[in-house]
Amino acid sequence: MQPYNNETAMPLRRTYRREPVDRHRDQRIAAALDLVAEGRPQAATVRAIADRAGVTPGLIRHYFASKDGLTREAYRRLMEQLTEQSVETLTTAPTDPAVRLVAFILTSLRPPITVAVGLWAGFLHDLRRDSEMRMVQAATCLGYRDRLQSLIADLPRDALAGWLRSDTIACNAIIDGLWLEGSVLPELSGPGDLERIALRSVGSILGLPLTRH
Repeated sequence: MQPYNNETAMPLRRTYRREPVDRHRDQRIAAALDLVAEGRPQAATVRAIADRAGVTPGLIRHYFASKDGLTREAYRRLMEQLTEQSVETLTTAPTDPAVRLVAFILTSLRPPITVAVGLWAGFLHDLRRDSEMRMVQAATCLGYRDRLQSLIADLPRDALAGWLRSDTIACNAIIDGLWLEGSVLPELSGPGDLERIALRSVGSILGLPLTRH
């Protein structure tokens, strides 16, 4: 029965709130990432994502033109979140450039970022077959590398201008390799070993001592 306004005896008009489009997209992407984490991308079918998100398959197709499109967006979100988690530590880091670089590196080698390696690995097959996925990989990796490069550029060191990019690529390779090492086989290194190796190796490349504070 429709409610009435006591003063006018006229039916009250119900008010409806339209949920933000971004929120709906985020829910579908989160559902896709959960399924990939549980059973690789093959488990993230349109129907499975719809069931996990509590919507109909038609709504999934409303926001994403194809299953591949949703997979790409889920991968983009994963990679952007990994970078954002490393960057977030800088909001409370001191102003000293070396300390900020150390904080950025150490965050990249600690949970929850290291825990995400299994989820990242779930997308490897798609990265090999899908050129658009590789474009997502390139863009998100450059986003992380650009942030790392800006931190290196702030360091008080004597280096040729042309070295900045190559030094950044080398340091990024060190961090990536240790991220995989510590995530896949953490039992092969002792507590804090990978962090010490990262700081020593990056410091050697940059010609500056980097220590934990």
